[in-house]
Amino acid sequence: MTTTINREEIQKFSDLADEWWDVNGKFKPLHMFNPIRIEYITEKIKQEFNLINRNNNFLKDLKILDIGCGGGLISEPLARLGGEVTGIDASEKNIKVAKLHSKKNNLNINYFNKSPEQLNNSEKFDIVLNLEVVEHVENVDLYIKSCSNLLKKNGIMFTATLNRTIVSYIKAIVGAEYILRWLPIGTHDWNKFIKPEELEKKLSSSNFSTIDVKGLEFNPLFSKWKKSDNLSVNYIICSKRN
Repeated sequence: MTTTINREEIQKFSDLADEWWDVNGKFKPLHMFNPIRIEYITEKIKQEFNLINRNNNFLKDLKILDIGCGGGLISEPLARLGGEVTGIDASEKNIKVAKLHSKKNNLNINYFNKSPEQLNNSEKFDIVLNLEVVEHVENVDLYIKSCSNLLKKNGIMFTATLNRTIVSYIKAIVGAEYILRWLPIGTHDWNKFIKPEELEKKLSSSNFSTIDVKGLEFNPLFSKWKKSDNLSVNYIICSKRN
């Protein structure tokens, strides 16, 4: 069976699995990144599913799939908002960490050690989260097609990744890995970064239409991330399954 799993990439994150929930550990950048990701995702979900007037548990009755869920950093906040969350990851160690942490916090999240093409396509989701994953998979076209197969018609997918620019090389690799040491050296391969127009083309080929594209930019003065029109490094695409 053709697969999207890149074993070397999976091993990198498996080796760090015990640190997923250490806010000052190797995943500190993701903990800093999480608030703006959740803000953007929940904002778009409210708009697309007409939930603007809902407050607590506004994700109730929505089935959400978090692909490449890691230790559950996105899965848990969305479960707390009432979502019926399933998290999958190709790293068995990541899934063990995610299960243990959700159990400690009395959260009902379904976690599976699988890649998207290994899931049963008979189960369809309202929302698919595909965050900082495409730059680590083996076959991007198959990966996106597999995501599409798991979405209901008019369901939405969030795809966050890194643009392939000189700026992203300087900031995401030289800066984040070699100078600031935010990430272990070798976390990213710049050649696997993908330009927004390339990703949109791949999404379109798998029956998606783009709703919104937004840059996510780090402000070093306040040590916070913000939404931006600058797509040169991190960006996120919200798309609808036709």
